[in-house]
Amino acid sequence: MMKIIVYAGLSIPFDEAKEILDSTDSIEVVYKRPIQRGDLSQALKEHPDIIAIIDGVFHQNSAVGHKEILNVINEGIKVYGASSMGALRASELDTLGMTGVGYVYSQYTTGEVDSDDDVAVMLDSETLEALSVPLINMKYVFTNAVSEGIITSDEKDELLDITKKTYYPQRNYARTISESDLDNERKSELIDFIRTSPDIKKEDAKELLETIKAEIN
Repeated sequence: MMKIIVYAGLSIPFDEAKEILDSTDSIEVVYKRPIQRGDLSQALKEHPDIIAIIDGVFHQNSAVGHKEILNVINEGIKVYGASSMGALRASELDTLGMTGVGYVYSQYTTGEVDSDDDVAVMLDSETLEALSVPLINMKYVFTNAVSEGIITSDEKDELLDITKKTYYPQRNYARTISESDLDNERKSELIDFIRTSPDIKKEDAKELLETIKAEIN
């Protein structure tokens, strides 16, 4: 039986992930909480065929190390990454065998973003609920808002400047918009646009799970 281990829970809840990729008679899928340093050595004892890294800790505990991932790859296990910690590590290790998927991964590989701060969020350690909005999501939405004529490029730059200066646990759309110089009408239009915009980290997580599903079928 093929075994897949997926580290997620923040970018995409486990129940939504299982709607895409779940255990069958021939495949066992094990979903685990965001990865941290040391988890992969334990995962090796479970003899997985595929490991997918979506979410991981950044500041709460030590992040998963590059050497840990390379040790897994050297054991012949396929390792995928997307969305958050997975995208960051995949951009750093894609030439050494790790496979990256999605928008966030491409942002790292092209140099558009280069810090873990871009994907970091504050979370509830019990429920894994996000308590802040990651910079990468806000940049994605504000860039699309320019394309749709909701805000200007200069206004986008102002919003991102506010966001970058805000400590990541305190980042959210309401705070950023309230501190901007946008007039009330423009603020209202932008808020409406945000409400209908996709969560790019979640979309990347879905794409990763769909990629694995297509490969094993």
